[in-house]
Amino acid sequence: SSSNNNNINNSNNNATNRGGGGGSNSNITTKKFVTEALRHPEKMLGCASTSILPEYQFSENNGATGGERIIVDSFSQKPLHNDDDGNSSRLLSRLCLEVRGAIDSDPMYGPRQDRERHNVGIEYELLLEQILRSMDIPFETEAELRVRGTAKTPDVLLSCPVGIRTRRKESRNPLYAKSNEEDNSMRSSLAQKESVASVNLEDDDEYEWKVICWIDSKALFGDVETHTNSVLPQVETYVHRFGPGLVLYWFGHAPLSRLGDGHGDVAIVGGNVPDLMLMPTGEVHSQGGKRM
Repeated sequence: SSSNNNNINNSNNNATNRGGGGGSNSNITTKKFVTEALRHPEKMLGCASTSILPEYQFSENNGATGGERIIVDSFSQKPLHNDDDGNSSRLLSRLCLEVRGAIDSDPMYGPRQDRERHNVGIEYELLLEQILRSMDIPFETEAELRVRGTAKTPDVLLSCPVGIRTRRKESRNPLYAKSNEEDNSMRSSLAQKESVASVNLEDDDEYEWKVICWIDSKALFGDVETHTNSVLPQVETYVHRFGPGLVLYWFGHAPLSRLGDGHGDVAIVGGNVPDLMLMPTGEVHSQGGKRM
């Protein structure tokens, strides 16, 4: 509605006035306010007297949202709006309710979905670290790299280059979701053997060995658009700083023939961490333990 649009514009103006100054600083302040309002509408927009200019306060009495305005958390069954003392006596503004309703009506995109995707991403990063430790692969985490002051940080930076066996782009089974089970069963049978001679260290028509220096974990399906427009530009910065690496799509990916590989410097694997890793010493490390 037009009154709702006016309310949002006025909230932006309030944020600009609070930020002071003009030009780019005001724009930055306004964007920050809008972002926080979407993340925490009850906190940023809950009080009509502070989030809406006086000349537009009349809009609070319009529409079906007049009267008592309460939002109950679906999990705790407690009111979401609290005053500074922790009491739930303060009523929410109409603007706050409409923003909350817009957020809750979108099942795919919004602050809640962003938090959920972020949490899933962290879980799979921890899983990646756990698997690498079980394979006795030395590495540094993203947090450790940031402590060192590294500007661009993959999820895992290997302490030494390792070799992994990946499916060729020209493979007759390009869709990883189908071939992943075949790869895992083949590699598991290899891992049960005792000698390195049982591992095929030569390239063939289906597989090739690639050297990697880092691994970036992606807790999503690697479709062509996401890979091309988002993931590949990101990981190419890692190639420039650390050398070739691996993008791990935990939920599979599109056919390799349709995914860019950064001129061969970006290996792509789906489903799980490669079961076999060839160390510079010639040792082959597997998830079942180390083999000489």
